[in-house]
Amino acid sequence: MIVQPYLFFDGRCEEALAFYREKLGAQVLFQLRAKDAPGDHAIEGEHGERIMHASFRIGETTLMASDGKPDEPPTPHSGFSLSVSATDAAEGQRMFDALATGGEVSFPWQKTFWTEGFGMLTDQFGIPWMVNVAHEESKA
Repeated sequence: MIVQPYLFFDGRCEEALAFYREKLGAQVLFQLRAKDAPGDHAIEGEHGERIMHASFRIGETTLMASDGKPDEPPTPHSGFSLSVSATDAAEGQRMFDALATGGEVSFPWQKTFWTEGFGMLTDQFGIPWMVNVAHEESKA
């Protein structure tokens, strides 16, 4: 069994994928626009350019994404955070600063009692993140 986050970006999916590619080295594995759906499922016009489904990889994790439905109001992301583990404090600081670009920091990057570096933020797409330096025993 595999559990994967599926993120909805309210019409900003392509922008989000480019951001994660630049900031975290994400790789887009698959992308389907609404206009490219088979047969009667294809959508014409401006909504046809929306991303119906995409998958992308950050590190060893594959996530899925979409622009969502154009006729539904955006839903705020809440009740979860994507958590990313850095190998050391410098890498963690770099990832934290990159993800914070245009976003909102809720817990500034700092050393804590459990790790050399930790911070929390919501990126410019409304996705909550926690960046944490992995403990030595969890790196193996």
